[in-house]
Order: sequence, then structure tokens, then C-alpha cells
Amino acid sequence: MARKLKIAIVDDEPDMRESISQWLVLSGFQTETFASAEEALKVIGPDWPGVVVTDIRMPGMDGMAFLKRLMGVDSGLPVIMITGHGDVPMAVEAMRLGAIDFMEKPFNPDRMTELAKKATQSRRMTLDNRALRRDLSEGQQVMSKLIGTSPVMERLREDILDLGQADGHVLIDGETGTGKTLVAHALHAVGPRASKKFVPVSCAAYNDEALTVRLFGPMENGVPAVEEARGGTLCLEDIEALSEPLQARLLAFISDQGVPAETRIIAISNARGEGRKAEDSLRPDLFYRLSALKITLPPLRARGEDILALFTRMTEQFSEEYGCEPPQVNAQEAAQLLQAPWPGNIRQLINVAERAVLQNRRGSGSIASLLMADGDDNQQATTTEGKPLKEYVESFEKMLIDNTMRRHKGSIASVMEELCLPRRTLNEKMAKYGLQRGDYL
Repeated sequence: MARKLKIAIVDDEPDMRESISQWLVLSGFQTETFASAEEALKVIGPDWPGVVVTDIRMPGMDGMAFLKRLMGVDSGLPVIMITGHGDVPMAVEAMRLGAIDFMEKPFNPDRMTELAKKATQSRRMTLDNRALRRDLSEGQQVMSKLIGTSPVMERLREDILDLGQADGHVLIDGETGTGKTLVAHALHAVGPRASKKFVPVSCAAYNDEALTVRLFGPMENGVPAVEEARGGTLCLEDIEALSEPLQARLLAFISDQGVPAETRIIAISNARGEGRKAEDSLRPDLFYRLSALKITLPPLRARGEDILALFTRMTEQFSEEYGCEPPQVNAQEAAQLLQAPWPGNIRQLINVAERAVLQNRRGSGSIASLLMADGDDNQQATTTEGKPLKEYVESFEKMLIDNTMRRHKGSIASVMEELCLPRRTLNEKMAKYGLQRGDYL
């Protein structure tokens, strides 16, 4: 469903603001009113989801100065000017500066509706095109799923962007549940093969004969994976499950492609953490071909406050799914989440988050009991290395402000009241933790 765009109405006369707003609302639009240009500029930024209707003659910043500021913020923002009879030459000049049209007082309501419809259609197309360009050029849609601001995640995103542009085959390893398949998708999405096919095959899901057919054919229905992925990416999960004969055939396929390879192979190894590595299972010549480029995913326990961000995101999603409020994490529970060893990594965290939501819906249970139930009964929910108290306090403080901002949809006044914080202190803490009000609106 297409998102509903807003129409910002900027006019210093209350009656005029309200009459325009009422008519546009009756015509099916969503409006937001402002008494001055200065007030509107606090809200309207780049990619603002809507259009602007503004009077030319206003005290303080007039419509012409306001238009110039808006064009500097976002040159693709549609602006409609309201003008008196004597201001028509000025309105024409405004169109030269970037306004899409003007309405002369007293204006025809149907004309206003027509202009608003035209402007919102134009804005929607502009925003959709920008989003599409970002998705195609940066693989933003996939990359956005790699949540976290920890140094290891920042480094991982940089590695994905670098290796995504390279031609060589890639080996991805890491503990189970760390998101290796998602990283494989991201490598494909940010690279030159993004418009081609991404074909995943789990080598552990077939017996040797069926896997041979799935990879190389002949197939009764469809085409084998090596043909399906031609020009794109062939993702081989559980690469260590390949038998010796299939390893030899895959090596021959890679050698026949030459350099640069027509089809890129991303191999995923799940052997790490089981006392062996991919190189222990693969013949050396195949291993070195596949691991020309390599990414090792960090375990969840090494990602610090990302754990709280992920837990919050997951509980919000499950709460929406189950139609209930997400659980509120206190300082002790936040520390327990940060200290847990997470042997199952993100997969385990998702399970704990879902059960925490279900517990909260029933009004019973604790996060500590879930962590103990999810691991070894004899294992304490602590990491092998302690952290300074300051780190725990800052992680909890960031999570608390983030959760409160989400709940109040970016209302600074409501957050200040709930957390008993003065405006300056809240601003300082948000700047410290990289939290921006615009992300919650």
C-alpha cells in the first residue's frame, strides 16, 4: 500500500490555515498546519513525506525566503504558493525559483484539490525513485537488516560493501545463528550482479545423487543451479557437506569459468564452533578457490549493546504480531542480556524475545529464567569476560531513551516527562548515543 503523504499548510492567518486544512481533509488528504515559515522549517527536512502550501506575505520570513530555504533543503519538494491579486508577478517569480504552481485569493477549492493531487503524485514518484535508486546502488534494503552500531558490525558492513564490488568467490564462516545467509544476500545486493539471480542451495539438504542433479543436472523440471545462477550468484550453504566427487566437479566448474568468473560463488561454512573448520572438510585446491575472499561473522556475545537493540527490535515485532505490549526491560534484565553467552547467537535471541513477549502477555516469568532455560542448566548467564559498570549503565540508558522515543513517536516533551529529564540533558544524551528525533517521527 502506498504511504499517505502530508500537505503542510503555512500561513500566519489562523482562519485561512483552518479553511484550507478542512477542505483538503474533506478531499481525502492528510494535513499539518504551521503559523510561520520558521515553525515549518523545524519539521520539514530532506525526503519529507509530503508537499507544502504557503502564503507569500507573512511576518518574519516571507514566502519567497521560505521557498528558497525549502529548495536548499530538498530541491524536489513540491511547493504551492498562495498569493493576493497584487502578488501575481511575485508568484510567477516563485515558480522560476522552484515552486510548482500558485493559487490566487480568493481561490477555487476544486483548483486547490487539483493542485494538491498533482503535487502529491509528483512527490510520491520522486520519493519512490530515490528509494529505488538507493536500494539498487547500495543494497540498502538488505543492509538495513544488519542491525547494530558496535565496532564489529561497522567493520562487517564495510567488508560487505568492499567485497560486494569484487569479482572473487567468497567464503563466509562463523558460529551457527550469526546471520551468514543474510550476509550472503547483502554481498549480492551491493555488487554489480544485484540485478541478476541469487540462487541459494543447501548442500546438507540433499543426498549426494540429488545434490548432483540440483547443482549440475539434468533435471526433469527446471534448470540446474549452475545454469539458473549464470551471470549472478550461486550461494552454497553448508559447503563442508559436499562429497569428494562433488567437490571435484565444483572445482572443474570454477576452473572452466576463467577470470573474472561469470557466476560468483558464495560458500557458507557452518563447521566453525564444532571443533573443525571448512579447510578440514574441503580439498585444498577448492578451499583456496572459494576463500579468495573471506568474511567471519562475529558471535552475538562480542557485539555489546547491539544485543539490547536487537532484543528491542525483536520484541516490538513479536508484540505487533501477537497484538500486545512489548515487555519493558529493567536495568537488571538489561545486564543479564548483555552478560549472557548466547551460544545460539541471533537465532537464540529471537527465540528468547518471542517467549518474553508471550510471558509478558500472560503477566508472568522473567528474562533470566528464559536465558537459563535456553542454555545449559548448569551454565551461569555470564560471559567469560566482565565489563566495566559504566558500559552496562550506558547501554541500558541508550536502550531506555530509544524505547521511550519509539513509544512516544518522537515527542520530546513526552519523553522528558516520562524520564524526568530536562531538555538540555535529553539532547546531550541523544547526541551521545547517536539517537535522532527524526528517526521516530
